[in-house]
Amino acid sequence: MKHTTEREEGPGNEDEGSNVSSKLLALLVLGFAIVIIGVIIIAVGAALGNGSASVGGVIFIGPFPIVFGAGPDAAWLIVISIVLAVVSIMLFMLFRRRS
Repeated sequence: MKHTTEREEGPGNEDEGSNVSSKLLALLVLGFAIVIIGVIIIAVGAALGNGSASVGGVIFIGPFPIVFGAGPDAAWLIVISIVLAVVSIMLFMLFRRRS
């Protein structure tokens, strides 16, 4: 029975895992921060403004996007949502290719 306390070297035992996980954690924290900032902006806008409201977004279920929008400015919000979805897919592919 072989018992060693030293770390064995090999192709799968590199420190790249901690580097990738720290990048993923940073992206996760950034995502939460953006959502919180968005909620605060919407709350302040609803409290101060008495204008009309519009909504738009993209939901991905697997590889299929569902685009939705309602209100007077929904067309612009849908376009912005699609652009952000394409940028996020490109960033995902870029990060995946580097690792």
